[in-house]
Amino acid sequence: MRDLKAALRVAGTEAEEEPKVYGLLREEWGDCFDELQEVLARHMESAVRFETESGKLRVSYEADGVELRRVLEAMEIAGVMDYGFAKVADLMIKHVMNPAVRCASGIVFTEDCNQDSGLNADAILSIIMTSSPDIQGEQLSAVDIYSKLTQVIKFIYKYICFCNNQWMQCFGRLTWPRISELVITSFLSKAIPDDTSKIAEFQNIINYTVEFENVLKEMMFISTGTGDERLSSFAHDVEVHFASRRRHEISTKARNLLLQCDFVLYVENTPKIPFQAKHKPEKNPENSVDLLFETGVCLVSKAASQLMELVHQTLKNVCLSSTKVATEFYHAARDALILYEAIVPIKLEKQLDSISQLAIVVHNDCHYLYQEILGLAFEYRINFPSGVKECAVFADLAMHFHRLSENILGKQVQLICFSLNEAISSANGFQNTHQMQQYESAKFSIDQVVFILEKVHIIWQPLLPTLIYRRTMCIVLEFILSRMTKEILLIDDMAAEETLQLQKLIHLTLENLCSLLNLLFLM
Repeated sequence: MRDLKAALRVAGTEAEEEPKVYGLLREEWGDCFDELQEVLARHMESAVRFETESGKLRVSYEADGVELRRVLEAMEIAGVMDYGFAKVADLMIKHVMNPAVRCASGIVFTEDCNQDSGLNADAILSIIMTSSPDIQGEQLSAVDIYSKLTQVIKFIYKYICFCNNQWMQCFGRLTWPRISELVITSFLSKAIPDDTSKIAEFQNIINYTVEFENVLKEMMFISTGTGDERLSSFAHDVEVHFASRRRHEISTKARNLLLQCDFVLYVENTPKIPFQAKHKPEKNPENSVDLLFETGVCLVSKAASQLMELVHQTLKNVCLSSTKVATEFYHAARDALILYEAIVPIKLEKQLDSISQLAIVVHNDCHYLYQEILGLAFEYRINFPSGVKECAVFADLAMHFHRLSENILGKQVQLICFSLNEAISSANGFQNTHQMQQYESAKFSIDQVVFILEKVHIIWQPLLPTLIYRRTMCIVLEFILSRMTKEILLIDDMAAEETLQLQKLIHLTLENLCSLLNLLFLM
């Protein structure tokens, strides 16, 4: 066959002109070669069969009058080992390897071979189920899986490949990627520790995995240094897999906290006296937290306080872990905080665009998270592993939350000032207040202003930190009082009675706002 290939120039390409008959012969050779592949593949299928009803893998040394060894030799000479082994490899994966991995503790393989009785001898690998095939991954053991796979692969090496290293190498090349992926997904990935303290226990599995692959190397089923050591590579990277799983779990927990929280805080009933200071609990474990850089407490949502607890616990794990694991924990902590910024403003978009208590709660959350994040580096960085210590950054996240809190509160001030502006506009510039209709219109306008300010006070005072409440309320008061002053100064000429009525309205405004002004002064 080698001589025929050379004579017909099948292996190479020739640039010079040649007789047309060469092309015809090559075409005929191609057809013959394809037919030869099919014939050899059919002989392999006849020689290696799986009997579904009896659960037996049967290897016949002679099928249809052709010896199995001769078929393999012909496949090697023709260079079609991969093609000839392809369907046998699929059969082995589906009917033998798959149960050997998924049901290792509930299955037994028995071998029966009468090889000495001549060419009609068969080698049989029987699969016997000893328990329910529905075995969970957590119940599988490395010893069970690797011992079953070793038994099957030794059977292949001895009875299908006839201990020929080249044939075995070809069969391994076709099946090992699928076998290793099956072991990883069905066993190794599920055996990854779920706690830092259990990582050391995984070392036994690593040892069994290395031993298993060494056995396969001895039979030439896999090669050294070619990337075939897939299982041991995966097992040795268990720290990374563990950390990746924990990072995913932390992100999932943070996401659930944010999606399930309603961000509603229940405060005391509205006082009957306008602008009365409402009592703030000094410490309510449900929604009251201490601020790092301000005195007093801040009322925040349950999601924010629990999110920060999750971040603190994650960073404590950073301090106790190796660099690989610590890096994943560090990024998990950052991811959890980023999720707040990604989820909450969209979830509460409608409430943030109106004057609402929820907007103030979200502002408080961001203000609290901003201060907590600023303190993380001081609290934990000194205990971080050196590899994490060099790259750990929190200040960028802190500024994100600071801007977010300022923007939310700024939007609330903008909405309130717009409402106050509309209310004061209905006073028609406080002109002609000596006329009853104009006076009543101006008085109604002032009542509207006071009502809006009282509503804002009721929402803000119980929730906002004292300094922020005072600063923001002063901004609102400055806006409305400046607008009223401007309107009055624009009046060109006033009659005596109009002056008295306007003075009366000014006194009424100050009287209604007196409690609020005194409250701000005492803060």
